[in-house]
Amino acid sequence: AFRFQDILAAHDKARGNEMTDDSMIAENAGLAVALVTGSEDNIKITTPEDMNRVAQLLGGRPAISRVGFGFDVHEFCAGDHVMLCGVRIAHEKALEGHSDADAGLHALTDALLGAIGDGDIGAHFPPGDPQWRDGDSADFLKHAGKLIADRNGAIANVDVTLICESPKIGPHRDAMRQRIAEILSIDVSAVSVKATTTEGLGFTGRREGIAAQAVASVMLPPN
Repeated sequence: AFRFQDILAAHDKARGNEMTDDSMIAENAGLAVALVTGSEDNIKITTPEDMNRVAQLLGGRPAISRVGFGFDVHEFCAGDHVMLCGVRIAHEKALEGHSDADAGLHALTDALLGAIGDGDIGAHFPPGDPQWRDGDSADFLKHAGKLIADRNGAIANVDVTLICESPKIGPHRDAMRQRIAEILSIDVSAVSVKATTTEGLGFTGRREGIAAQAVASVMLPPN
């Protein structure tokens, strides 16, 4: 507890600084702050993750952890770029598909849908439906994220592996992570994008197309 005039003046002094609670603001203004031992269950709510913890405490049961897996393949066709994990990459070929053929986002969308047991990308966005022709795969991924939010769930982390000889993924990795984090409204630290080859074997080794696989971890409230 603080005297109103003292803490008000402290707030005025701290204006423009990034501080998360009154104790930091008071110390910044030179006010004495005493620490009182309390219950760990009486937590301070500062971030959205704190709210999730409160919900678990009030519910009396831990959240349920679910894991989903997704896999997708697209073959090369004539073109001058590919879309991978929401990033446009210049390339001597394009990827064939009903939408923008983003194998990375398609695999990740399926992983999220799998984690909540809600079908696959083809069930939500049928390839025979003309409205999805040349569609932005970011919309598919955003839809999967919304379905999780509608269940009061949260995405813990996602991990995408792109399998191809070309294009090189390394120069675009950070942009891909940022784009996925933006689409799903999660922290970039919860997003991993990796790349590998099949050492010249199979259709990816023959540079006939690109494959992608993804794993997603989702936290859901107890039933």
